[in-house]
Amino acid sequence: MRNPILIVGAGPVGLTLACELARYRLPVRIVDKAPARSDQSRALAVWPRTLELLDRTGCVEAFTRAGLHGRGAGFYERDEPIAKVSFDTLESAFRYVLLIPQSETERLLDAHLHVLGGQVERSVQLTAFVPASDRVTCTLRHADGSDETIEASVLVGCDGAHSFVRESLAMPFDGDTLPGHFVLADVHLAGGRLPADEVAIVLHEDGTLAFFPIAPGRYRVIADVGAEPRHDPTFAEIQTLVARRGPAGITLSNPLWLSGFGVNERKVASFRAGRVFVAGDAAHVHSPAGGQGMNTGMQDAFNLAWKLALVERGLAKPSLLDSYSDERSAVARRILADSGKMIRMATLRNAVAQYARNFVAHRLLGLPFVQRAAASRLAEIAIGYAGSPLNVGSADGLAGPAPGQRIVDSHPFGAGDTPRFAVMANDSPGIRAMLARYADLVEPSPRAPPDPAGLWLVRPDGYVAAVARADDPALIATCLARIAR
Repeated sequence: MRNPILIVGAGPVGLTLACELARYRLPVRIVDKAPARSDQSRALAVWPRTLELLDRTGCVEAFTRAGLHGRGAGFYERDEPIAKVSFDTLESAFRYVLLIPQSETERLLDAHLHVLGGQVERSVQLTAFVPASDRVTCTLRHADGSDETIEASVLVGCDGAHSFVRESLAMPFDGDTLPGHFVLADVHLAGGRLPADEVAIVLHEDGTLAFFPIAPGRYRVIADVGAEPRHDPTFAEIQTLVARRGPAGITLSNPLWLSGFGVNERKVASFRAGRVFVAGDAAHVHSPAGGQGMNTGMQDAFNLAWKLALVERGLAKPSLLDSYSDERSAVARRILADSGKMIRMATLRNAVAQYARNFVAHRLLGLPFVQRAAASRLAEIAIGYAGSPLNVGSADGLAGPAPGQRIVDSHPFGAGDTPRFAVMANDSPGIRAMLARYADLVEPSPRAPPDPAGLWLVRPDGYVAAVARADDPALIATCLARIAR
């Protein structure tokens, strides 16, 4: 029997990875030192690209039923609209942000893991590990104080911003702690004219105030309070902030969670050290602007899972795993840059700079192409792997996506219990012969191509790996040969 893959940390990232590996029928253990799941709402947004990836796992319907569908984001000066970003034009089956408490996200993933035959081992802590060329020897401490030594084929640290795995590897976690402080409150809200299915961001001279709908009548309120002392706010303080900055007529009640927080922006240089990997907050932490952090971590897990599955099952060369750090590090770098810009724009204090920000937002977001681009970037469907070492060929002269870009298809890529590539091409004996030659890696039948003049090789996560002219199938075969064991 193969050694299991050991995942440390059962938040959304670790649970996503465990579900994917279990779906691919790999032995996996997932441990968490906490005795139970957190009941705090924490991250709220699940963006369309994450929903697309959940769609192929078989659990997306449970998510979409449990959350609120946010159709856009509006920007205001008190009651006056400045601009709006709508998700109605997104090129996706999910034209909304799913607003759902992180506690619910974890519950749904935990339930899906149970369906797949797995479970989280709680009150179990990783206390030491020794990597080798073919395994990682790990020491686990159980609730009764006993120690267990296991041989893991791979160790993945999904154990958060204070990751034991990352710190044990002495990986520098470079970045900054931003000045200033924020407060949040999950409350019931009545009155005012806030849309029930949109995020509302109020740009006030004292600081930004944001309202995120969670359920009918229930919202998360987040406010920038500048350089005030770092403490958890009182309900009275939140009420005062909303009364001063927010739209008129709002009444708050029944606070469910009050918290204060600062903002860190940090990232490791590499997400891999031999047979040890890091993902999610263990590898990168972001400002909350844009709500990208949890989604980026879950997409780390999706990226790593199919590669681990192919390598562990002996279907792909071990070098495939090198692309995980290359691809996800570049994405995290871009997300950090985007969220950093957003948080700095939201926390402007100079009156002239605030006026210029509001004026530019009003003018630019009034342009349809700018609004579509902003929506795609927030939704994370604009994420791609243009610099991936897996990419081959070019889409020049063809009506379709280039290597590294996401591709849209009515049938999700990568569904089922084996991660398979898909070839998009006109059916022919030559294409069928190539599919038969790489039957362990590719779907048995070609899919319709975006352009009949071209050939596309699509990865199990729905990103293009190779593009060629229809008369050059050898290029697609070359790409598969580089991956196949």
